[in-house]
Amino acid sequence: RMGDRVKRRLGDACGLTKFGVNLVTLGPGGQSALRHWHTLDDEFVYVLSGEVVLVSNEGTQVLRAGMAAGYPAGKKDAHHFINRSKAPATYLEIGTRIEGDNAFYPDDDLMWGEDENGTFAAHKDGRRY
Repeated sequence: RMGDRVKRRLGDACGLTKFGVNLVTLGPGGQSALRHWHTLDDEFVYVLSGEVVLVSNEGTQVLRAGMAAGYPAGKKDAHHFINRSKAPATYLEIGTRIEGDNAFYPDDDLMWGEDENGTFAAHKDGRRY
């Protein structure tokens, strides 16, 4: 479902543990992720080249090079990015890595969580996959 997406984990390559930094390239038709929001993690995106369509609870908005979007932890504004253009788009994706974070996906029967046993995927009602 993500289509043409390449993610380079720059933060991991530098040994960062408190926050992640990813360099993401979406080809035409690619998308960043399933539409989601986080309970504890902040997220920030800065578009470097091309354009992406931000899809959030508010609707859609085109983001071009030099534009940014941010999502504070706990704000139930599910979001993702889609490349609806005919050219690749590249952006930086930066987010905190807070232990115990959960992510919710309102368009899909999915939640992603973390507990004492590690990370897990579950149905919206909590049943594990």
